[in-house]
Amino acid sequence: MSAWNEKIREICGMLKLELHPQAVKMLTDEDEIPASAIKAGEKYGHLAYCQAQALAKRDGMTVYMAKNDHWCWATLVGFGMVDCSPESPAYETLMPFLGLKDVSKAPEFFAEFPMFPYGKYSGTVVGPAETADFEPDVILINCNNNFQLRTLFRAIKNQTGKMLDVQFEALDSCVYTVVKSMITGEYTVAIPDPGDQERALATSNEIILGVPFHRLDELYAGMLEMEKGFGSYKSARLCMEYDYPRPPFYNRLFELWGLEKGRDWSF
Repeated sequence: MSAWNEKIREICGMLKLELHPQAVKMLTDEDEIPASAIKAGEKYGHLAYCQAQALAKRDGMTVYMAKNDHWCWATLVGFGMVDCSPESPAYETLMPFLGLKDVSKAPEFFAEFPMFPYGKYSGTVVGPAETADFEPDVILINCNNNFQLRTLFRAIKNQTGKMLDVQFEALDSCVYTVVKSMITGEYTVAIPDPGDQERALATSNEIILGVPFHRLDELYAGMLEMEKGFGSYKSARLCMEYDYPRPPFYNRLFELWGLEKGRDWSF
């Protein structure tokens, strides 16, 4: 097990994650398929990419998918495995199906769709990040609840000094977490899309944080900081108490503002 696998394992413990974070790597023709990977086409036939992710996050499997294994247009286009340029016949076929009432707005909307260059990658592999035997491009953390995601947000803010600047799309969570994270080098957040719900059995409480691999150390450092004090996921004390004790700096602030002081807590 590598150092980065162990960091993922620790983050799972800090957040009490129920689902495996997924390590995702895009492969070129020159790259070797990891020894741990099952070839989707040989074992299952055609899969939507969210189904391969589900096998990783729920069952701990590592799955390789080539172009011919994909059964959904979104990842084929986003991963750059097919031509969907404005000059292609596929482009005009797709435009009416982007969820826009005014189809004339589709080209402008689709221009922002995250896509790798056509033909750059020939395959992709996804597996449980705690044990993956390959170095990923992106790590996907599927939170079971918003409080886990909140803790991750706090860890990121702790290290970067900034709030996350994220956009939400109702569809294509696979593309917006994998492709956009790789292209921008930034964290991404997505709600599992309808296909993930219907065909990969994502639950209504899941939400996904996309972590570019080069930012894992940053996220891990922030999580360690959260573990030191009241910012950790596990530290929440559920009690509807009034006039509750607070961190000492609260009382210092309230005193400066001429407001009543209360009890200091000891954490």
